[in-house]
Amino acid sequence: MTDTPRPVLHAKGISKFFPGTVALDNVDLTLHAGEIHALLGENGAGKSTLIKCLTGVYRRDGGEILLDGTSVDPKSTHHSQMLGIGTVYQEVNLLPNLTVAENLYLGRQPMRGPFVDRRKMNADAAVSLRGFGINVDPTQPLFSYSVAIQQVVAIARAVEMSGKVLILDEPTASLDHDEVQLLFGVIRRLKTRGLAVVFITHFLDQVFDICDSATVLRNGQVVGRRDLAETTRNDVISLMLGRQLAARVRAPAPAVGGRTLLQIESLQKTGMLDPFTLDLHEGEVVGLAGLLGSGRTETANLIFGAVKADQGRLRLRGQDIQVRNPRDAVAHGFALCPEDRKTEGIVGDLSVRDNIVLALQARQGWMRPVPRKKIDAIAQHYVRTLDIRLANLDMPIRLLSGGNQQKALLARWLATDPDVLILDEPTRGIDIGAHAEIIALIGRLQQDGMALLVASSEMEELVAYANRVVVLRDRRQVGELVGEDVTADNIVRAIAADPVSAAVA
Repeated sequence: MTDTPRPVLHAKGISKFFPGTVALDNVDLTLHAGEIHALLGENGAGKSTLIKCLTGVYRRDGGEILLDGTSVDPKSTHHSQMLGIGTVYQEVNLLPNLTVAENLYLGRQPMRGPFVDRRKMNADAAVSLRGFGINVDPTQPLFSYSVAIQQVVAIARAVEMSGKVLILDEPTASLDHDEVQLLFGVIRRLKTRGLAVVFITHFLDQVFDICDSATVLRNGQVVGRRDLAETTRNDVISLMLGRQLAARVRAPAPAVGGRTLLQIESLQKTGMLDPFTLDLHEGEVVGLAGLLGSGRTETANLIFGAVKADQGRLRLRGQDIQVRNPRDAVAHGFALCPEDRKTEGIVGDLSVRDNIVLALQARQGWMRPVPRKKIDAIAQHYVRTLDIRLANLDMPIRLLSGGNQQKALLARWLATDPDVLILDEPTRGIDIGAHAEIIALIGRLQQDGMALLVASSEMEELVAYANRVVVLRDRRQVGELVGEDVTADNIVRAIAADPVSAAVA
């Protein structure tokens, strides 16, 4: 019986605290030579914080990092590179106006006396890149090549500077299928060379395609490490979301008799969302389910015109409409509460009153101001109706709690009397009381005949109020559940289904 080989990197008990927050709580990560290891978790799980602790961006508050059995303490990204830990991010951190060779050897150019030996640098760059399976002209500017090639150059630079551990943070987010395969070929070459690779992505299919093992984080803690050859997508998703396939909760009965309000036909944005089709009825709540990166937010933004679609059409009450931007959407009776309310929703320094009336004023036009008396009446009405807790209407909205900010944002759109209300993660980051109130509000709006499209990572919420749930994975529609089939169990199965199998009926 042989001993288990010593890991290249062993992070033990890593902890990181921020004021009022435990970002990492006693986290372990083990990497072996020639291993491609996925680091998984939803937003806020702690992935980025862990990587920053490993690479010296953050000083850890507890734990130890062992590299080849020796304790190390990275004090900066440069220091971590010198130790042997390199990182490549989604946004290539190179200089596109310089040549490929200049980027590859920036800061370590071969010299001939006081001058850079460009002939040697270009020749060495060509040899190095051929070792990664690509044949490009190293004398050409980096910007003249695709994002995938730029990623490979960044990887080559990181490997040559580090050479023990390579961390790839969302490297495929901006790549098409063929470019992803090119990058995977490079990663497999690194595996055969004995490098330990950390692969961070939201695309679960890619994880099972390229990775050997995975560590799953949730709420700053490790909730599991898995050998991917011996586990299932269901198991990984359950670890990420913090629930098992057990409870079956019945959804509300399908909406009956509601007229078709909005028809979405093959709405698409290349590289962002494959063709999306849906009919939405009056008095119906349709949920959008999927992991982070599945296309939930992208779908909401395309429908609302926040992102311009490449193709597809919208029909409202049987008539074709053009939604080229959010102004068009509001004019047609659409409303969108975005996922990130702090940066895309509220205007923090404006008063609660002004935030509530903002969309109504924009729709009416800034040359026709809403009368102050009407503004006060609208704001007071929604403060009472939604139970927004505040000292007074003049206080800056940034001083409200997260739940009250979210209710004020809902009030802004309800004041426009929309026909279609799109909610993107409406209960994220709010307290339990506000959470329950917003779910109850969704039910009331549905009973009043409003059509709602709700994107959420909280499956139990969708089960509680959705008549139908459309399941997204890897930026495309993969299934739809209706009525009693809307359960947390079935949603997870649809998300986790083998991509070559039939979608959930």
